[in-house]
Amino acid sequence: MNKSNSKKTNIMKRLFLFTVFFATISAFTFAQTGSGFGIKAGLNYNANGNYFDSASQNAKHPDRNVGYHLGLFGKIGDQLYFRPELIYTSTKSDYDNDSFKMQKLDAPMLVGLKVLGPISVFGGPSFQYILDSKFGDITVNDVKNDFTVGLNFGIGLNFSKVGIDLRYERGFSKNEATFVNNIGLSNPSRIDTRPDQLILGLSLEL
Repeated sequence: MNKSNSKKTNIMKRLFLFTVFFATISAFTFAQTGSGFGIKAGLNYNANGNYFDSASQNAKHPDRNVGYHLGLFGKIGDQLYFRPELIYTSTKSDYDNDSFKMQKLDAPMLVGLKVLGPISVFGGPSFQYILDSKFGDITVNDVKNDFTVGLNFGIGLNFSKVGIDLRYERGFSKNEATFVNNIGLSNPSRIDTRPDQLILGLSLEL
């Protein structure tokens, strides 16, 4: 890795750690002030390549590319609100007979607006830090960036303390992992570690 890439990685690392710290402190601060604090969990559905190009193929195999997430959120504001989240996410993307599995921390920083009754829309940056990754029996040798930034936006319904939301996420740029197979091919292959996702979440305010 050259000095420019190393410097960029260090900047991304500091930015992510600051974001995680800010999200955690904000969530617990909101819990103390009564603005809003809770837990959430749900399903993540990945794409192989462009999400909408692969949707029809994946619809034939609904168990493919399904992962899950769970974590904490804070919320401040009512009509217009700010919602930081700190989420553990496990994803899976199927390629032929193997699956690319990844565990990561996500920290979406969302701004939302109530538009009609219980309906709200929201969006904002989502910071990602990769904890671990594996492709079948293939060892992942290198991930271009452990820290990446994406865009997260969607629509939500809130009924008292229970909420449900559907969101779409994509990276601002591709983030590739390099891997070699167990028989030692000389030419490594690459796979995107920041695929487009459709995310369904259920939240409970505490």
